[in-house]
Amino acid sequence: MQKNRLGKSSIVVSDICMGTMTFGNQADEKTSFRIMDMAYDAGVDFYDTAEMYPVPPDAKYAGVTEEIVGRWMKTKDRESLIIASKVAGPSHVWITAPFRGGKTGLDRHHIMRAVEGSLRRLDTDYIDLYQTHWPDADYPLEETMMALDELVRSGKVRILGCSNESTWGLTKSLWASDTHGLARHDTIQNNFSLNNRRFEDELAQACRQENVSLIPYSPLGGGVLSGKYNGGAFPEGARFSMYLQSPKRQQAMMHRFVNEKTLESTRRYQAIAAELEMSVVTMAIAWSKQHDFVASTIVGATTPEQVPELLAAAEVTLSADTLKQIDAVSRDILYPMG
Repeated sequence: MQKNRLGKSSIVVSDICMGTMTFGNQADEKTSFRIMDMAYDAGVDFYDTAEMYPVPPDAKYAGVTEEIVGRWMKTKDRESLIIASKVAGPSHVWITAPFRGGKTGLDRHHIMRAVEGSLRRLDTDYIDLYQTHWPDADYPLEETMMALDELVRSGKVRILGCSNESTWGLTKSLWASDTHGLARHDTIQNNFSLNNRRFEDELAQACRQENVSLIPYSPLGGGVLSGKYNGGAFPEGARFSMYLQSPKRQQAMMHRFVNEKTLESTRRYQAIAAELEMSVVTMAIAWSKQHDFVASTIVGATTPEQVPELLAAAEVTLSADTLKQIDAVSRDILYPMG
């Protein structure tokens, strides 16, 4: 499996990362262990979690994913693993985190509480990559970066990253770090897939110029690119099937991912993959990891049976002709996720 550096850091990771956000509700502990074992045996050394996982957010489950990952880590050599986690952003914006009284934020108090909780649940004394889960544009970025820098200096965290961030937010945080002599973000974890290529508009160039690596999540467009929602289907147990009866925020997210344009683009991508005699799942992940600004693409599974298709992308390099066909679909169906 190919390895890439995270930003300017010394950390090098497999170009496929195993995401864990379904562990603890959609996938029980035994299943989660099996999925991670399959990834590890295939050469995946990078695992991403968060204090708020599993999703959708629920006070009954919050933190369970990290506990599962922590117990699994005990079956491996800790030094062979690169573990990423996240501190929840502010609860007064687009989501309310189901812990700390629903008053989470990116100030020193919450960052320190969050990292101590994650270290305890993961049962480790350091986290390799620590990320802000979503931003707080109204809070001074200097204050957030100072608190995160403190974690790096203390040895509790090796490097930093952000997630769900804008071009302004990323570059402003880098400016704050450079100005005040603080640890800077080496990574950004944003939504990026065949159905959502907005990262290429501005953020990609910012990453190239600043040596920040994208760790894209949802390379299958929330599972839509697998084809399981084709024809208006909502399979039992699927993420967006669960969102049908959820609060308005989850329903709005469901309609962003599952709509007429995303389903049509998925159909066309399936046709391209069929010509290659390849799973569209494999093709979508291979497409993601071929970008020069991408260090590692996050994949996720709820059953072991889904894993081989995901990991098969490690051995695939799409041809220039295939990339042109993919680009043609993107031109015909602009921004299917809005």
